[in-house]
Amino acid sequence: MNSINNIQKFLISIGTFGGVTYYYLTNKQKEKVHTSWTTNFTPSTKWDENWDFRAPTSLVHPKKLKNEMGDVKEDMDNFSNLKPVATRHIILIRHGQYNLEGKTDSERILTGLGRTQAEWTAKRLRELGLPYTDIIKSTMSRAQETGHVISQHLPDVPVKECHMLREGAPIPPEPPVGHWKPGVHFFEDGARIEAAFRKYFHRADVDQAKDSYTVLVCHANVIRYFICRALQFPPEAWLRLSLNHASISWISITPSGRVILRALGDSGHMPANVITSH
Repeated sequence: MNSINNIQKFLISIGTFGGVTYYYLTNKQKEKVHTSWTTNFTPSTKWDENWDFRAPTSLVHPKKLKNEMGDVKEDMDNFSNLKPVATRHIILIRHGQYNLEGKTDSERILTGLGRTQAEWTAKRLRELGLPYTDIIKSTMSRAQETGHVISQHLPDVPVKECHMLREGAPIPPEPPVGHWKPGVHFFEDGARIEAAFRKYFHRADVDQAKDSYTVLVCHANVIRYFICRALQFPPEAWLRLSLNHASISWISITPSGRVILRALGDSGHMPANVITSH
C-alpha cells in the first residue's frame, strides 16, 4: 500500500510540475505578444524590420545567430557593434512651377512664379537652421534651377547631381488614371526610380556618428513613390498624393530602421497667392 502511495505522490508531483511549467510558459508567451500592443488587436499587415537589408541580424552569418539548441538568440548584445546610432533625415523638395509648353527639357525651365516659389522654400530651409549634409539635385532643368536657388541660401552645403532622380513613371498607379501610357515607360523609369530609392533610403551606417540631413531636389512622381515605399504603403498608391510646387516633404529613418513622415508637401511657408501644384 505504501508503494502505491509513493507512486501516486510521484505522479502528482510530475503533474504539478508540468502544470506550473505550462502556466509559466503560457504567460511568458502572452507577455511577448502584448509587448507592442495594449489590446489583442491583430494588425492587417506587419512592418518589415529589415526593409533596407541593414538590420543588425541580417549582417551576421546565420550560424552566429543561433544558440546551442539551434534557436535564434534573443540576446543581441553581442551584435551591438552592428547597430546604428544616428538618424538619417531626407528632405524632399519638389521643383518650382515650370514652363509646361516646353518641348524639351531645356525649354521646361522655371517660370517667374516658379523662381519665387523656390526662393520661399530656400528661405524656409535656411530658417530651419539644420546642419545640412548635402544637396542632391535631379539633372532635369527645373530641378537644377530650384536646387541652385536653394544652394544660394545654403552656400556652405555641398551640392551634387543624380540622374536617377529625374522625373518618370515609377509604377502603374492604382486606381488607374484616365489616360493610357505604354508599359515600357514604367518598365524603364520604374527600375531607375526604385534604384534611387534604394540608394538614398536606408538606416545609417554603423560608422555614422551624427544625424545627417540630405536635401533631395527632384520631382512629384519620384517623391510620392519614395514616400509610399518608405512608409511601406502600396507603391501603386503614389498618385493618390498631391504635392505643391517647391513644397517640402521630410522623412526620418531612425537607427532601428523605423520611418517617420515629418512633413508631406508642406508649402505653408509661402504666401497663399504663390502656391500652385500644376
